[in-house]
Amino acid sequence: MTSPILHTKLIKEKANALGFDYCGIAAAETLSDDARRLEYWLNKGMHGRMKYMENHFDMRINPQLLVPGAKSVITFLLNYFPSQQQAEGIPRISKYAFGRDYHHVIREKLNELLFFIRSEIGEINGRGFVDSAPVLERSWAVKSGLGWVGKNGNLINKKQGSFFFIATLICDLTLIYDTPFVNDFCGTCTRCIDACPTDAILPDKVVDGSKCISYYTIELKDALLPAEVQDKFENWMFGCDTCQDVCPWNRFSKPTNEKAFTPIPEILNLTSGQWEDISEETFKIVFRDSPLKRTKWQGIKRNLKFIGCWLLVIGCWL
Repeated sequence: MTSPILHTKLIKEKANALGFDYCGIAAAETLSDDARRLEYWLNKGMHGRMKYMENHFDMRINPQLLVPGAKSVITFLLNYFPSQQQAEGIPRISKYAFGRDYHHVIREKLNELLFFIRSEIGEINGRGFVDSAPVLERSWAVKSGLGWVGKNGNLINKKQGSFFFIATLICDLTLIYDTPFVNDFCGTCTRCIDACPTDAILPDKVVDGSKCISYYTIELKDALLPAEVQDKFENWMFGCDTCQDVCPWNRFSKPTNEKAFTPIPEILNLTSGQWEDISEETFKIVFRDSPLKRTKWQGIKRNLKFIGCWLLVIGCWL
């Protein structure tokens, strides 16, 4: 068995042992098509105030600028679909934030994988990335054969839908590369486009990030949210899953086996009143390992007031 074949086998077996649901590998090359799409998206201002998206443009499209001598980009999918859902009528939170912060969970796995590779294969130059570096994860997932990008901008896996975290490991090791995913199984379906509360999903698989509820409730740090979207949040307090919830492919979603993503009880059950009463100190204690800490206690309070306005509007209609 030649080294690339053996090394690929060892890496994929270890990824499975670490709990990753899927692992695919692509050759490290410049993403020319993605560069044009990203440039168009930025020029149209669809990143809103997420100015970090403008940084390190060249690194986003060229993995060799992140890892000198890079030969392979290994992509991992980790399922986060929860076994429990939130109670009816309470402030809604995106499913990815139900449990422990995925950055920490996945980073630990990637570090262990890198240690394994260096122990079993030899010293390599490699870096792991999870949603906090200039890496176009979905593009690499497609090139690695793991799925296609849907009209809502999410990677969709034909067997299990889109409730996955995506991570990458770029290294200077030559491996056996998977066949890129070339099919698009969205077809004529427009459920995600039709269901988006703020019309953020545009034709041709373009998502205007500056209109997304996740952008408003997580990324935007203003003390007040724009009045023009006041009645469109549909009780989303942190993030939004609407486009994924209506996607037909997510009927195949299965509960995650990752214990770290076990839902925090408060997320499943706290009412609007209980959220309003929570102190900053309690928030920091209960959600110290949660993605909710990104928007901070002040952000949660702001979002609560905003969706409170939405509930008042809905109440007037009933």
